[in-house]
Amino acid sequence: MGRLANGGITLHPELMSTKDQIITAADILFYAGSIREVSVERIAEKAGVTKKTFYYHFQSKDELVATYLEARLKPTIERYQKWAGLEGALADRIERMFNMLAASAEKQTWKGCGFLRAAVELADSPGHPALAVARRHKAAFEEWLADDIRSAGFADAFSLARMIMVLLDGAVARMLVQKDPSYARDAAKAARLLLESQTARRPVYTD
Repeated sequence: MGRLANGGITLHPELMSTKDQIITAADILFYAGSIREVSVERIAEKAGVTKKTFYYHFQSKDELVATYLEARLKPTIERYQKWAGLEGALADRIERMFNMLAASAEKQTWKGCGFLRAAVELADSPGHPALAVARRHKAAFEEWLADDIRSAGFADAFSLARMIMVLLDGAVARMLVQKDPSYARDAAKAARLLLESQTARRPVYTD
């Protein structure tokens, strides 16, 4: 599957397996609309396959939803890591990540976080397999932040990572509601203030 620069996805059937075509079609439709409103028929049509072929590869739509989110796990974290970059102090990198999120949210194709949207939409179905994937994604994202914070020499990296995750998911939620990317920029400032307030608490090592 190929993700476009604006965050969208394009289908290249000649380059993909049938299963990947179905997952890519689901990604396009679920992200543009909602999970429950998109039918198996629409997904099959978008993928250029029959319903029979769909059910050959997936036992149910629920299984496809979980697989669709699973396919987003690594690319999503890698995108945020790229936004943060490697240059500068930790506060610089985290602030840059939030500002890049704000820039992405300015595009008409931005529809928020697919994992958060799925968790909200499927909140009344606690046993849905997609919810386990969403939880795993958020845990992996938080673990990456904690590792980065710990590597920068900060104490209590776990708590700082959780606080930054609250800022991140809160900014995404507010931008979805208000259609205002400035929430991510304000969250960037808050994350910088949070990290800079912890600087004095970093351990000092002497020979």
